[in-house]
Amino acid sequence: MDRNKFSAIAHRNHAFSNPISESKINMFMNHTKLNPNDKAIDIGAGTSELLIRYIEKYNISATAIELYEGSIESARNRANGRIALERIQFVNEDAKQAIDQFSTSAFRLGICIGSTHAIGDLAGTLQALRKCVQPGGYILVGEGYWKKTPSNEYLQALGAQLEDLTTHHGNVKLGEQMGLTPLFSVVASEDDWDAYEGLYASSIEEYCYENPDDPDVDAMLTRIRSWRNTYLEWGRDTLGFGLYLFRK
Repeated sequence: MDRNKFSAIAHRNHAFSNPISESKINMFMNHTKLNPNDKAIDIGAGTSELLIRYIEKYNISATAIELYEGSIESARNRANGRIALERIQFVNEDAKQAIDQFSTSAFRLGICIGSTHAIGDLAGTLQALRKCVQPGGYILVGEGYWKKTPSNEYLQALGAQLEDLTTHHGNVKLGEQMGLTPLFSVVASEDDWDAYEGLYASSIEEYCYENPDDPDVDAMLTRIRSWRNTYLEWGRDTLGFGLYLFRK
């Protein structure tokens, strides 16, 4: 079963592929004051909904780095009729290789939400975005954090290590230590998480019900039902997710 296929189906009914509510994302968009000549770059842009909305709001231009070609196709479909398609440059490459060509301080806004693994970790992502963003520009990242110390069982279920994440405060502090100024941060509430995870699971369940002949149905159902149990037993109380806005 292709991981990107699974993720695309699981997120097909989400506006954004993260648990932060749209109202909170709109607050961040209002806090990043941009002009029509400004440029934004998004690492791991997915279906580029956030970039599309920034273009709708501020009439900027944008670069979307995304490895999965299916997400770029979905992004073009989303953008069609909403914005001029030439406003977004799609870069279908591995972010670790692609980001070097954009390290020119040409961007007013650098974004990476839920995709810091594309560069390596949060520290590496903040460093990469610092090189892309002009002095006085904005860096917007979304990253997980531990709400409490995770159990060994939960870490094993995630395939994660304790040191993979820090705390909410630790995420903010990391930006400060790299010379960035924290401007604003919010976290996903329990309601935000339940809405996100519920839609994530139900999208897979519905797809499998509607497409019983897909050879991946059994694997997808096994995976999503295990993930749902993991979320309810451990994740809901242990894993957080925050959005962080910094000024360079």
